[in-house]
Amino acid sequence: MTIATAPSPPATQAPSGGPSRRGALRRLLPLVPSFVLLALFLAGPILWSVYVAFTNETLTGSASVNSTFVGLDNFVRMFGDPNFLNSFLLTFVFVIGSAVIGQNTLGLVIALLQRGRGRLLRSVVNGVVIAAWVMPEIVAAACWFSFLAEDGTLNTVLGISQEWLYTAPMVAVILANVWRGTAFSMLVYSAALSEVPADLVEAAAVDGAGPLRRLVHVTLPLIRRSIMANLMLITLQTLASFGLIYALTGGGPGTASQTTPLYMYEQAFRYFEIGYGSAIALVLLVIGALFSLVYLRLIKVEDA
Repeated sequence: MTIATAPSPPATQAPSGGPSRRGALRRLLPLVPSFVLLALFLAGPILWSVYVAFTNETLTGSASVNSTFVGLDNFVRMFGDPNFLNSFLLTFVFVIGSAVIGQNTLGLVIALLQRGRGRLLRSVVNGVVIAAWVMPEIVAAACWFSFLAEDGTLNTVLGISQEWLYTAPMVAVILANVWRGTAFSMLVYSAALSEVPADLVEAAAVDGAGPLRRLVHVTLPLIRRSIMANLMLITLQTLASFGLIYALTGGGPGTASQTTPLYMYEQAFRYFEIGYGSAIALVLLVIGALFSLVYLRLIKVEDA
């Protein structure tokens, strides 16, 4: 004997995009002020700078009121300007010497030397190195000026009379920036080295690998992602460095230490050519983006 059962009514489905969409909108509502502020103070100035880079905008004169679109004229002028090419070369030297070689290497060395040391020693070293990092650029420049000036500390200790800021300005600004910025790399590598398994290092030592071989074949491959990330961050930071160089040498003597950010500042705010200065800033932004893409590509290759 079979008992017939009534068919169950079809399940009602909520209209697509109904309550779930309204819930998502309610969750996004508190973020609207943040989006507005970002658009107003970040995206807005960037888009305005991109537009101005293709005009003859100035701070004074008729072009400050009635600027015109000039197309690629600013960029043609830029790449034909020997002063810009000189600043670009000096920026490349500054980034390689200060960030890639100086801060990156010194930060790694300090982090390696602190492994296995006592807490007191590590606290003292970290405090000294980080103190230079948190110091304002103007104060750091004043310290290095008093150290490298003709009557400064270095000449007094060496018993000589040498104006280092005039004879070797790029060396001076590179050393000052390494001294100030090494703390960031040290902190990145200290955190990365703390994640390296001690048993792998001990196994390599048991197999007869010396300290250098353990570093090259065990430690560095395990922290390669941190190395790439650190290089990317300090490269971008050093590429845009302005205050330290401006306060220490002003880009001089002449243009001997005038990196691209200083050249951009000079054209935009000393000669009042906002359009040309914005074009230089746009090129600097593209260079920074290219550096980022290269480092990100290297990270992906390492992962593969």
